[in-house]
Amino acid sequence: MSEADDMFDKFQEECGVFGIWGVEDAAALAALGLHALQHRGQEACGIVTHDGTKFFSHRALGMVDETFNRSDVLSRLPGHCAIAHNRYATTGETWLRNVQPLHADLDSGGFAIAHNGNLTNALTLRKSLVEQGALFQSTSDTEVILHSLIRANPNQSIADRLSEALHKIEGAYALVCLFDGKLIGVRDPMGIRPLVLGRLGNAYVLTSETCALDIIGASYVREVAPGEMIVIDNDGIQSHHNFKNTGHKFCVFEYIYFARPDSNFEGRSVYQSRVAIGEQLAIEAPCTADLVVPVPDSGVPSALGFAQRSGIPFGYGIIRNHYVGRTFIQPTDQIRHLGVKLKHNANKALIEGKSIVLVDDSIVRGTTSRKIVDMVRAAGATEVHMRIAAPPTKYGCFYGVDTPDAEKLLAHTHSLEQIREFIGVDSLAYVSMDGLYSAINDKQERYCDACFSGNYPVDLTDKKAAGCSPAPRLSSLASGA
Repeated sequence: MSEADDMFDKFQEECGVFGIWGVEDAAALAALGLHALQHRGQEACGIVTHDGTKFFSHRALGMVDETFNRSDVLSRLPGHCAIAHNRYATTGETWLRNVQPLHADLDSGGFAIAHNGNLTNALTLRKSLVEQGALFQSTSDTEVILHSLIRANPNQSIADRLSEALHKIEGAYALVCLFDGKLIGVRDPMGIRPLVLGRLGNAYVLTSETCALDIIGASYVREVAPGEMIVIDNDGIQSHHNFKNTGHKFCVFEYIYFARPDSNFEGRSVYQSRVAIGEQLAIEAPCTADLVVPVPDSGVPSALGFAQRSGIPFGYGIIRNHYVGRTFIQPTDQIRHLGVKLKHNANKALIEGKSIVLVDDSIVRGTTSRKIVDMVRAAGATEVHMRIAAPPTKYGCFYGVDTPDAEKLLAHTHSLEQIREFIGVDSLAYVSMDGLYSAINDKQERYCDACFSGNYPVDLTDKKAAGCSPAPRLSSLASGA
C-alpha cells in the first residue's frame, strides 16, 4: 500500500481564500484568517498586500504557522488591504510557482488573485491563449484567468474587464483579488464554491468560511451571491451582477466534511447539520450495539447525532494523534506497515468486549476504513458496524476537490455487500440521498452532489475535448483550488 493510496482515502480539502480591506497591518489579520482556514489546504500558502502604491508578496510551501510565524515576515508586507490563500493542489505537483496569490502587471496597474475552485475549460482556454502568444509562468488554471483579464478591453473598469474575462471561464470558483487599492470578490454563477462577506469596524472581509471571520473578531454580513462580484474601495461596496442566473448549486460536501464544524453557510450551522445527518442515519439504519465511536475528527458530530437518536452511549474509542501532518517523514516500509496507527489508535480500555458502531463521514478507497476496523477488532471489539454520513461516493469531482479516478472509488466498482466484506464490518449503511437533504432541511436541486449522483452542473469542456467520460480525472493542469 503506497503513501498515495492512504492520502487518497479521504477527499482532499479544497483551498481557502481570505481578503481584507481598510485596516492597518492587513497582513497580520490575513495570516490569522489563513490559520482558521488551514483545514482547506496544507501544501502551501501566501499573502499579497497593497499599501496604496505598491504590491508586496510572500508565498511558500508548507503550513501557515511555518510561513507567517515571524514578525519580520509580516513586517515586509505593509498595507491596508491584503488577499491570502491556502493551497491544496487538486491536480499536478506543488511548485512554488503555483502557490497563490498570483500577481501580474496590467497596462493599468498591478493585479493579484487567489482562487478556490477548478476551471473545467482551462486546458482549452490555455491552448488558445498560448496560440495568441501568452507566456505562462505556472501550471495553475488560475493563470488562465489572469491572461484572459490581460486581453479584456483595457478601456473598461477593472470590474468590467474581470467580468469579460470570467465570461469565458467555465467551472467553479471563489476569487479574491487586489487592484489599485480595491478588494474584489467573485463567486461562480452557480455558487458551487463558498464566499462570505464580513465586517470589522470600518474594514471589510471576504473569505471562504465564517470561522475565519470569528478568529479576527469580524461580524458576518452575508453570503456573496452566486454570480456576484463585490468591489470594495474608498467609495464603499459596489455589487455587480453580470452573469446569467443559472441556478444555485452549492457543494453539499461542505456540510458533510470540508468546512470546519464551527462555520455557517446561509444561516445553517455546519455542526448542527452534521449532527442531524447522524440522527438521520440512526433512523434509516438502526443498530444494536454497546457504543457509538466516531472516526476522528470529521466523524464526531454525526456520531453524536447517531448516539443521541439511537440511545446508544457515545465514546472516544479511537484517539487521533493531532501532531502527524502531511509533512511527516517519508515512511520507510517498516513505518508504512504500521499504517493507520500513525494517526489513530484504538482506546482498548473503552472498546474491549463491546459491540461498536463506527461513524465516519465517507468512504473513498476504503483502505483506511479497513485498517481502522482491523485495529478496533484487534483491541477486543466483539462486533463492528459502520455507518457513513454521506451517500456512496461514486464519481470524481472536477470543481476544486481532489478525488481519485472513479474506477478507484470503492462505491463506483463495488456493491454495498462487497464494500462491507472489503472493509470487514458486520454491517454497513450509508445515509440515503433523500435522508441527507432531509437532515440539512433543503432541496436537492440547490446543491452540487455530482460525487454521489454523477450529475455535473457545469460543462466538463476539457474532458469532452479529450474524448473522456467524467469517470477518469484530467491531470495535465494544476487547479487553483
